Amino acid sequence: MPARAARAARTAPNVVGGLAGWVWLAVIILPIYYIVVTSLRPTDDYYAENTLSWPSRPTLDAYGAVLANDFPRYFGNSVVVTAVSVVAILAVSLMAAYVVVRSRRRSASRLFQVFLLGIAIPIQATIVPVYYLIIQLGLYDTLWALILPSIAFAIPLSVLILTNFLRDVPGELFESMKVDGAGEWRTLWSLALPLTRPAVVTVGVYNALQVWNGFLFPLVLTQSAETRVLPLSLWAFQGEFSLDVPAVLAAVVLSVLPILAAYVIGRRQLVSGLTAGFGR
Repeated sequence: MPARAARAARTAPNVVGGLAGWVWLAVIILPIYYIVVTSLRPTDDYYAENTLSWPSRPTLDAYGAVLANDFPRYFGNSVVVTAVSVVAILAVSLMAAYVVVRSRRRSASRLFQVFLLGIAIPIQATIVPVYYLIIQLGLYDTLWALILPSIAFAIPLSVLILTNFLRDVPGELFESMKVDGAGEWRTLWSLALPLTRPAVVTVGVYNALQVWNGFLFPLVLTQSAETRVLPLSLWAFQGEFSLDVPAVLAAVVLSVLPILAAYVIGRRQLVSGLTAGFGR
């Protein structure tokens, strides 16, 4: 009898949880719906129609206005900064994680402790030293002023994720590669990289989202329109278009599309990679 009651309790629908889930879905979907619908609404109809109703005259004029105002340049700058940063983060983090896992030297464990310390340092607390360093290097108002700090602040967490994945790789596989005469670089490229591909995808997608959405570094370390990236351009569009809300939200939609594509492609690896190794 107790077992039957326990099974019935497990199979009973969670009405409260289901209702809370639908409410949370509405909270998330409603702003997205508003942004998309408003971006398709003519500027003249924005104040004349219900903001949540479907536009009576759907149009892509707002998207055309955005694309005609240097939006492709801002998009290209964001692509360059994100691509270079992610490639460098993956290369440096994978090599550092390999050293932490495979090296028997005490310096390797010290290195890992330094990376863990880097996770605890917030970006906001270092913006003044970073600004001074960029000025001294002569990189102010260049794309490198955005790339280098993005790489530095992303490496600690990336090393932590890759280290947990590499620790799950059986040591016998590394020893067999060593017996076959493979060096460290060959082992890293032919064994460690393929076996940690989910983690590499996780780190790549996660850091791509962080760099793409970054606002603080572009705001402080760049100034001219030639080096402006998408998050900062959205802020500038508000002044450029004044009260043209559909144009501003059209720029938001265009800037979100690459992020959405990256999440759709790597969402499973992102979740599994962030949770791997922490249950031990």
